Amino acid sequence: MKILITGSSGFLGKSIFEELENEGEVLGLSRNSTNYKFSLEKDIPVFNDNFDVVIHCAGKAHSIPKTEIQKKEFYEVNVQGTKNLLKGLENSIIPKKFVFISSVSVYGQEIGTAIKENHPLEATDPYGASKIEAEKIITNWCKENNVICTILRLPLLVGKEAPGNLGAMIKAITKGYYFNIGGGKAKKSMVLAKDVASLITIVAPIGGIYNLTDGHHPNFHELSLAISINKNKKKPSNLPMKIAFLLGKFGDILGDKAPINSLKIKKMTSDLTFDDSEARAMLDWKPQSVVDYINNNKI
Repeated sequence: MKILITGSSGFLGKSIFEELENEGEVLGLSRNSTNYKFSLEKDIPVFNDNFDVVIHCAGKAHSIPKTEIQKKEFYEVNVQGTKNLLKGLENSIIPKKFVFISSVSVYGQEIGTAIKENHPLEATDPYGASKIEAEKIITNWCKENNVICTILRLPLLVGKEAPGNLGAMIKAITKGYYFNIGGGKAKKSMVLAKDVASLITIVAPIGGIYNLTDGHHPNFHELSLAISINKNKKKPSNLPMKIAFLLGKFGDILGDKAPINSLKIKKMTSDLTFDDSEARAMLDWKPQSVVDYINNNKI
């Protein structure tokens, strides 16, 4: 079996690459790949190989854009990059299976519990909207070309040297300036990158759309406590809700210069979890708890 992984130099791409090395010939595509070196937002790749499976991980990660140029980058990388990849595949032999790494951000929700795959796709932010459009493009392309299509909607990814919000949280705990708000009771869905990687060969021949989580949905208190023990740091402090509320209001007045505002406070104190029962029923999805992983591995 010949497998192509786009975004192979990224956090999840590397995990998938390592997991699938024994499954066949695995080739990577990224800006600095040794196999296929392309910037998908600019280039239509030229392939010298024919692939059985394509795993599309490449994309601009979730962040809050501060300029119009940054907003446009989400479309260029996540949408135009997807179009260019598919055009490149059309010029080769079209693969039998296509797996797209999407995000729970497509639902456009900042508060909620047990959100299922059939929830409306309501994202309007540049990242979420670009993922919605990429999903539609891929779904239509796979139907037109008789390709088995899989879409994996992922929450926060966890693993060794994880980037993004988790990486920022680990850094803050390590430096000693992290604190929970209101006891850190808000629960968030997350999943181990290695568990996602191990599911690829199971799901690719089946297809479908799936949320993937660890099923535990840890709250900020237990997650921050596990990280502090892992890093041999003191237990994080707690900020009472009343003080957090006032800080948020003050941040609203300061505007973009403020590190925190009412919206951020609301996000940090509200549950946001997703239902992965479809993957458990259809794919025998049995992931490890993120907290258990942190308790037993260096991160």
